[in-house]
Amino acid sequence: MLRQQLNFKLSQKLSPQQIQLMKLIQLPTQAFEQRLKQELEENPALDSGKEQTDEFDADLSNDYEDDYGNETIAAEDINIDEYLSDDEIPSYRLQANNYSADDDEKSVPYASGTSFNQHLKNQLNTFRLSEEDREVAEFLIGSVDESGYIRRPLEDIVDDLAFTQNIFTTDEHLAKILHIVHELDPAGVGARNLQECLLIQLRRKEPTTSIEMAIAILEKAFEHFTKKHYKKLLQKFDITEVELRDAILEIEKLNPKPGGSYAGNTKIIEHIVPDFAIRIVEGVLELTLNGRNAPELHVSKEYNNMLKGYKDTRQKTKSQKDAVMFIKQKLDAAKWFIDAIKQRQQTLLVTMNAILHYQEEYFLTGDERKLKPMILKDIADMINMDVSTVSRVANSKYVDTPYGTKLIKEFFSESMKNEQGEDVSTREIKKILETVIENESKKKPLTDEKLATILKEKGYPIARRTVAKYREQLDIPVARLRKKI
Repeated sequence: MLRQQLNFKLSQKLSPQQIQLMKLIQLPTQAFEQRLKQELEENPALDSGKEQTDEFDADLSNDYEDDYGNETIAAEDINIDEYLSDDEIPSYRLQANNYSADDDEKSVPYASGTSFNQHLKNQLNTFRLSEEDREVAEFLIGSVDESGYIRRPLEDIVDDLAFTQNIFTTDEHLAKILHIVHELDPAGVGARNLQECLLIQLRRKEPTTSIEMAIAILEKAFEHFTKKHYKKLLQKFDITEVELRDAILEIEKLNPKPGGSYAGNTKIIEHIVPDFAIRIVEGVLELTLNGRNAPELHVSKEYNNMLKGYKDTRQKTKSQKDAVMFIKQKLDAAKWFIDAIKQRQQTLLVTMNAILHYQEEYFLTGDERKLKPMILKDIADMINMDVSTVSRVANSKYVDTPYGTKLIKEFFSESMKNEQGEDVSTREIKKILETVIENESKKKPLTDEKLATILKEKGYPIARRTVAKYREQLDIPVARLRKKI
């Protein structure tokens, strides 16, 4: 039996222009600059305002309909006057008083000079080595990773030397060459594990009672040391707490990653450009958008002249009609992009302004305990925008505050009830937890159970497992590993 059924389905599809706008909103300042550069290169009808005068108007919104690409229009149907004005093409300067002056070009520092690997090889010149031993030493140096360690087993390196360098050696001989690598600077380089790295550094120091004890601890009781089993160390070496503390202090002075200490060890450093700035001016919060988000754009003057030429021509050829179609498409794309940038600026400012007012107490004081519980929907409802739009702003943008540069999404947190039934931010609870741990006795650190009890006494009734979760989110180790003698 066949049945016919009629279903009505309501669906909302975003237009390509809306999708592009959402992508623009999501971009942080540096990525936005790259996107802007790409658009300027791809669309000859779009120009930056750097080389233009201020003789033009600045209104764009009513000049066009966003329908390019959706329907075919004959050249004869194009109203060229819509694209032309008495004052030529407006410059559409995108400026406003709430953009911070950010005209200074900021150079990005970068590491230069010899590489870490080359720095180590250069030191081999101070040793008298045969040609083959030098090649083996250089091969070992080539196996050193960014932290300064040689992680691969020596037998594997012996095989590699035979297959790739045609050098045949033994594990014993390779170990002798490795000792030479261990004499290079920075101290500890070429170690195969943390224990060996620390011992290499200690053995270079002037021997004292504390250093000799530190060497003994690392050689004979490394596991007890790493797990902070201090009672077992006191019993094993029959020493006082003061002697143990002095030995541990010597170990704590050492560098567990000798490779990272070399200035020539070039690393990729992420440079953050704040998208907003918040300042306190006479007790009032002032928000500005980074000026690099407010480019000066206008529609190309050359394209204006092309349209004028087409309009004035009496006899219009097919090639001229094709050209005017191309020009219209590029002009519409340029005008849409300019308008999209305006909408992006407005969205960023409206969203951040709402966050600023919602968290006003925090921005005035810098006290994280003043951060109110805030979710994306709170801000979306305030500014009558979609939650996804607020998320795009919060997840990828930074704000420069009097208390440092912050990722905006860090201001969002879920709420919990205190004993008075009031909503408090989980950020507030984490800050209090952090403060309690900072002030604990390091000889007897507080367990998660005890921390939960203290928080309950302060008016925050949360379970031990929740304390453990927050502690891990704060990158704070368990009580045993926070212990000091």
